[in-house]
Parts: sequence; structure tokens; C-alpha cells
Amino acid sequence: MGAGVNTVRLSVDKDTGVAVVTLNRPERLNAVDLDMVRELADVWRELRFDDSVRAVVLTGAGERAFCTGIDRDFVVPQPSSPYMQDDPLLGIGPKANDLWKPVVAAVRGMACGGAFYLLGESEFVVADTTASFFDPHTTYGMVSAYESVLMAQQMPYGEVARMMLMGTAERISARRAHEIGLVSELAEPGGALEAAVRCAAVIAGYPTEGVQGTVRALWAAKDAARAQAFAQAPHLIALGNLPAERQAELFAGRPREYRVR
Repeated sequence: MGAGVNTVRLSVDKDTGVAVVTLNRPERLNAVDLDMVRELADVWRELRFDDSVRAVVLTGAGERAFCTGIDRDFVVPQPSSPYMQDDPLLGIGPKANDLWKPVVAAVRGMACGGAFYLLGESEFVVADTTASFFDPHTTYGMVSAYESVLMAQQMPYGEVARMMLMGTAERISARRAHEIGLVSELAEPGGALEAAVRCAAVIAGYPTEGVQGTVRALWAAKDAARAQAFAQAPHLIALGNLPAERQAELFAGRPREYRVR
């Protein structure tokens, strides 16, 4: 990665074969801006060609959040046609950039909205007990389309439906996320990264071809359904989203109280 880049950090342990990718905007709760979109794509593509890396851990800097989705100050002009959708988050995940090395997500604090693009393209999630999961789209008059599709492949239907429809009024605790299978392992506060690296190091110690072939097979098992659902997303977003000005009003007036379950 080039000099001066700081919204994504990459470190590689050549001995274990594990790379750690860190979303590095803790002052913005690791929200995604245009720089991070570009840097994540660069990182995934760089890792494709680094044979010393055999497994990846994805995490967020700071204690408050893994990622809170797209930065509200980052405005993306949208075409007027419902047949086209300029969603920059579609390109931030490892699979979207043709990386088939296993990715383990380590979650501390909040993971919401656009964070699900990343969790949905990770093989599994390790979280500490401070983690919480929610989707604010409906609260702000927006369709949760891509996020819902990705999480519907990670969670029971009723659980993901409740999370998406309840918006900011409710958050899924790390404990509940573990019970329903979204999270594969719970760690003590601050321990998610260490636990995820431990898993990644085991995977990295296995023969590369077998591991990557397994990742590709697992993704193939759900890719057809995901692709079909994604094809509907631009139309649903164009039909269902309120105008940006109204979304901003709802965001400014959003209730601050929420329930954790």
C-alpha cells in the first residue's frame, strides 16, 4: 500500500502466514469513506498475490466499533434509473475482489449497516462480549437490501428479519449472536482479535490448495442465491428509499434509546 494511507492497516506475520487487516478510522467508529473503499480493494488484491499469507483476520481499530457502515458525510450520487445502483460498498469485501484465502472477522463493539458487507464475506466471526449488531436502514427510511441478503445467509430468517426491521430500536448482543450462529466464538472484552488470530493460524498451517478450495466450495453453496437476490436490490432500493434530504432529517432526529437482547 502506498505512503500516507491510514484508513486501513495491513500487517503480515510471515512465520504464521496470517495477515491482519484493520479498519482504521476509530474516531469515526470505522465508518467507510471513499478512501477506505479504495484501500480495502487494494489490500484484498495485494493479498491475492502474497503467497506468504495463507489466512486473514479482519478487525476494527479502537474499542467502540468494528464498523458502522458508510460514513454519513460520504455522499454518493445515484443515477436516476432503477436499473443501476452505485453502491461503493459492493466492492469492499474479499470475495468481491476475488480473494479466496480464508477470512476470519474479529468484532469488538458495534457492527451495523454496511459492516455486514464485510461480515457477509468472511468465513466466520469471532466476537468479544462487548459486540453488538444492528441495522439502522429502516429507521432512516432506507431499504436494507444487500445487507439483508448477506445476513440471511448467516442467520436464521426470523432473527435477521427482526434485526433489519427493528432498526436502531434494538441491538443483538454478542451472547445472542453466538446463540443464533452469527458468531462462532465469544471472547472476553478485548480478546476477539487474539482468538481470531489463533483460529487463522491453525488454518494457515494446513495445505493451501485444500483450504482455498474449501473456501470456494463453501461460497459456491450460497453464491447462486445471493446473486439472484442481489439482482433485485437496485430496484427495491430505488423504489423504497426516501429522498436523501428526508433520510438526513430522520438521522438527525433519531431516538437515542435502544434495547439490547
